[in-house]
Parts: sequence; structure tokens; C-alpha cells
Amino acid sequence: MLSVRNLTKTYRSAGEQLAVLRGVHLDIAAGESVALTGESGSGKSTLLHLIAGLDQADSGEIRLGETLVSGLSDAGRAALRRDRLGLVFQQFNLIPSLNVADNLAFQSRIAGRYDQAWQAELVKRLGLGALLRRYPEQLSGGQQQRVAIGRALAIKPLLVLADEPTGNLDEATADEVLGLARDLVTRTGCGFLMVTHSVRLAATLDRQVNLHAGLIT
Repeated sequence: MLSVRNLTKTYRSAGEQLAVLRGVHLDIAAGESVALTGESGSGKSTLLHLIAGLDQADSGEIRLGETLVSGLSDAGRAALRRDRLGLVFQQFNLIPSLNVADNLAFQSRIAGRYDQAWQAELVKRLGLGALLRRYPEQLSGGQQQRVAIGRALAIKPLLVLADEPTGNLDEATADEVLGLARDLVTRTGCGFLMVTHSVRLAATLDRQVNLHAGLIT
């Protein structure tokens, strides 16, 4: 599902070159959930951004299915994010002017992949039936993150990338939200890569990898 080979990324900071990624290799299979851990500043979010096509690597290769992500134009990477990637962030990133139903359907409608039956199943599985007419400001953090997960999965993506998705949630809510995400990832057969600082949450996924000194261990 995902293949990363010899990925490097260097930034310039205070006039010096800072090598964040020094030759990262990573594979994720269909239906597999992987936790990406590492100390702050180790490059976890950088790696996610490169996989999502939000930034470009200095060298190396990223493949999502049969697509060479690292070889796409800006427009090609944007289309990939729209059509084949689900993104979930710590800050939820819901659209304030849209209600829950429209937030859930937003990406799938833009991508031309809206499926009414799948939308209904997501609403049921995520427990959002009574909230469809509410707006993000009327939801708790846990409810907002459930909507964000539903939006990411509505397109039936090849891969879901989650950057500290439970960082703003209490422990019980984090467990509930992550459990729903794992179940739905299994249901769709997509890959799931989650950045987390929580050893406890990382242990609930299929596999854990650690980013240290610019390399996956």
C-alpha cells in the first residue's frame, strides 16, 4: 500500500543545514495500522507531510499503490490528497460553516467518490446520527475528531495519515476515537499511519516503528 525508500530531507536553520530524514525506509500493507513514534523534533510530522505530498523530499522515493508520489507535480499531489488519502490532524480542521453531515461528505463530494450507503454506515459506526445538523463549534473535541475520521474515510482512501489525532482528547475519549478508527480502517482495508507520543496508544496498533536520528528503527 505504501512504500518509502531512502527518503532524505534537509532544512536550513540559523544558517546551518539540519538533516531531519537521513534515508528512511517504511512499508505499510493494506489493512495494516502502524504507529510512528519518536522524540519531539525527530521528523515524524515531516515524514507524514512528505508522504501526503505537502512537501517535497530532497531524494528518495514514495509510492502509494502504483503511484510514484515523489514524481508528481503540485497539481498531481493535490489530486492524490483529494482522491486517495485520508488526513486526520490534532486540530480536527473541520469547516466551521458546514454542519456535521456536510463536513463528513465534503472530501468525497469534491473527489467524486460520494457513496450514500457508506456515508450512512460511517454515521452509524461513529455514533453521529443525532449530530448531523450541528456545527463544529457545537461539538466536543471527541465528537469533532470522530467527524474528522469519518471525513477521511468517506473516500475509501488507500491510506490514512493521522498526526497526533488524540492529542487534544482525554484518555478515555482518545481510546474510544482510536478504537473506532482502527475498526473502520480494518473495514475499508486501507493502510493507517499514526504519529503519536503515547506508548500506550501505539501498542494498540498492529506495529510500532520509531524515528530516531533521521532513520526508522
